[in-house]
Amino acid sequence: MALSRPKTLAVAAVAVLALVASVAVMCRGTSNADQYVSDLDQVLNEPETPSVLIDCGTNADRHLNADNPVVSPGIPFGAHHTHEYVGNKSADAMSTNASLAAAPSTCEKNDLSSYYWPVLRLTDGAGHDAHADGGGLHGNTGEVLRPKSVEIRYEGNPVSAVLPMPRFLRLITGDPMAFTNGYGEKVRAQWGCADRPGRYTTKYPLCGNATTLRGYEFASCWDGSNTDSASHRTHVVFPLASGGCPAKTFPIPRLRVTIGYDIPAGRPFAIDSFPEELRDPATDHAMFINVMPEVLMTELVGHLNRSR
Repeated sequence: MALSRPKTLAVAAVAVLALVASVAVMCRGTSNADQYVSDLDQVLNEPETPSVLIDCGTNADRHLNADNPVVSPGIPFGAHHTHEYVGNKSADAMSTNASLAAAPSTCEKNDLSSYYWPVLRLTDGAGHDAHADGGGLHGNTGEVLRPKSVEIRYEGNPVSAVLPMPRFLRLITGDPMAFTNGYGEKVRAQWGCADRPGRYTTKYPLCGNATTLRGYEFASCWDGSNTDSASHRTHVVFPLASGGCPAKTFPIPRLRVTIGYDIPAGRPFAIDSFPEELRDPATDHAMFINVMPEVLMTELVGHLNRSR
């Protein structure tokens, strides 16, 4: 989670953490070569289900900020790293349900939802935010890479029909504190290469001339009543191995987001993170706020269920 940090945190401590993070990233590809791999050692074994694509563009307007309206609402720069957004053009720390519902969107079909994740940077040069919160002040140095592609995909459930997502549902996937948490069960990072479909790793992949991919799968078993929870996780959980939902939860469309980047061969790269996470690739994560009009959600769910 892109959690906020207490305001009483010593400025000196933040500065030290940022310096350590900057040095660590500059060294990647040499002393930290173990963060990069050529072998994609994990395989996605997911049953095929009906799906619906929503085109939200690739953030051509460069909607970036160091906020997190899901985890740290009302706290500017609460993420301590920079997020990239598609969809709702107004999403920031001060967003409310009403403001999101009234804002324009980059998505087709009047989908006003907000989809966002940490930026990816080339770390061997200076970025536009070298002296800004979420950027260099928090150890996140380098030039932000623009996505080549962003795919927003909603999938059905392999064993049953799905219910509509409630409007203003908030979700997070992945563990932004994976490094300090010891790479626990919340890790959901999926890094891959376009020329090796269905395979992934939790490390930075070396894809050569192929497009580098980042994938996010969100939980899809809803408790039936809440649009958020204290952890931002317990109100919607992941399905069982069978594809069915745990007791007392109900299947909703499964959201998958896949982002592609053309990374120049030989250039070091890293995502933004909390300073103490040292920009570890396993900390990759994403957030989502459903602001899709109910008519569109009903149409989407109808298509998924009819196509089963």
